[in-house]
Amino acid sequence: MPQKSQRLKKAKRLKKSSQKWLLRQINDPFVERAKLEGWRSRAAFKIIEVDEKFKIFKKGKIVVDLGAAPGGWSQYAVTKVGEGNVIAIDLLPIDSLPGVNFFVGDFMEPEAPEKIISLLKTIPYNKSGRCDAVLSDMAANTTGDHTTDHMRIIALLEEALILAEKILKEKGAFVGKIFQGGSSDEILKKLRKNFSTVKYFKPNSSRKDSSETYVVALGFKKTEALDNIAA
Repeated sequence: MPQKSQRLKKAKRLKKSSQKWLLRQINDPFVERAKLEGWRSRAAFKIIEVDEKFKIFKKGKIVVDLGAAPGGWSQYAVTKVGEGNVIAIDLLPIDSLPGVNFFVGDFMEPEAPEKIISLLKTIPYNKSGRCDAVLSDMAANTTGDHTTDHMRIIALLEEALILAEKILKEKGAFVGKIFQGGSSDEILKKLRKNFSTVKYFKPNSSRKDSSETYVVALGFKKTEALDNIAA
């Protein structure tokens, strides 16, 4: 494998932190599979596993993917729900994907829900401006301090959930990345209040040395607040 040999030589010339990351990439079977199968990133396998277990996507369903770059989750979602039914949002531009509508911006800005609802209303037969699933594979930049990193990802997940509650259809689904820890219990309580079923799920494609897992919430309970914002 000449390419792998070249990458190993390159890794030896890097500083230790970069070397560790590159070696992990080289030896990761999901990185290689993603390249072979044409996925944007190895993260695609995580949402594939979530979908296989929980049946999140069906033809004609509408999906909003938060923090979508580089696009692996959206890429898989559109194969299941159909072209034009996925809206991907990120602060960074993403290379175009057939059938995916991209929105470059910050979903946490006060005006973001109205912008997203306007986009959702452009999808045929979706006058309600709502979606069937909200996805969030976002993670804040790590600091090396477990407590700080945990709090940062919890804050991102909470913001994603706030948006989801404004744009989800009744019985909709929410999938979000979380690092398990003390604060995860609080967000779990919020999810259980607003969804019929809430489960933790760690895909096989998640790295074993990572505390990363996913919370999968199904059966969104429609609220008056949701009705008001989407009106």
